[in-house]
Amino acid sequence: MRFIIVSFFALMLHSLSAQDKSYSVVLHGGAGSFDSKNFSPEQKENYNQFFEQLLAMADSMALAGDSAMKIVTAVIVKMEDNPMFNAGRGAVLTEDGYAELDASVMDGTTLKAGAVAGVRTIKNPILAAQEVMLHSPHVFLTGRGAEQFAQLRKLEMVDSSYFVTDEMKLRYEKIKSGKNGTVGCVVRDVYGNICAGTSTGGMMMKKWGRVGDSPVIGAGTFADSRVAGISCTGHGEYFIRYAVSYDIIARLKYGHQSLKEAMHAVLFDVLLPAGGTGGIIGVDAEGNIVVDFNTSGMFRASTTESGRHVIVY
Repeated sequence: MRFIIVSFFALMLHSLSAQDKSYSVVLHGGAGSFDSKNFSPEQKENYNQFFEQLLAMADSMALAGDSAMKIVTAVIVKMEDNPMFNAGRGAVLTEDGYAELDASVMDGTTLKAGAVAGVRTIKNPILAAQEVMLHSPHVFLTGRGAEQFAQLRKLEMVDSSYFVTDEMKLRYEKIKSGKNGTVGCVVRDVYGNICAGTSTGGMMMKKWGRVGDSPVIGAGTFADSRVAGISCTGHGEYFIRYAVSYDIIARLKYGHQSLKEAMHAVLFDVLLPAGGTGGIIGVDAEGNIVVDFNTSGMFRASTTESGRHVIVY
């Protein structure tokens, strides 16, 4: 059974005209084989409070006229800083006991993108991905090079031990996963611009510098303001092989499917028969929010200019 909360955030007065206030924000905290019926009241309250705070922040920023990019990165930074998720602090650990982090972001209006992978000392990888997009001639930086670039851009750096929580140490010692997953956010702002971002710690006990789909543009993240924005979570190898985020965009752009139709087809007709599991969030050019998954559960939340907060897990 899925746990659902719907609330109403008191919308702020703003100088924008009514038609200019239209925006859509959707975020995810991972998909997997969990059942919210098994969550303790304390766990439920923690998730509810955190998602409510995120959505209220997103509402405030959107109504203030902030860009989709600014909202996406602000939301994901908060999720990277919260050890409830497999991104940033509290991420799963590699075979040798480190957190190696990946992130990507894409601006759907300019089609510019940035990504980092395998980083161990950048406090907020999503900000590093944004810096790659804005202040380098590249799209994708990895490992030590990405960390050197982040230092040059004066991002906050931390010791690798910052990301390792007591809970994750225990799970690592038991060689056990079950961590809530990758985080992501897609926003269509009041100007009609769409941005998507994704951040993750990857797979528990990964080795050999493994990188999943989250930092791969066209696999875990894609945005085109003329069509839609997508962020994915799940078994990354499959999302890479089937170019999931771009496949969905292409189905809208060339196949004239709706976002709902395209997302469902990719999850259930393409990925699932191949053995790929996970979930996807998206916003199309008209501001329609779609979430779908082929696992038993997925953490997700959304808000629009109506002030209606939807939190589901």
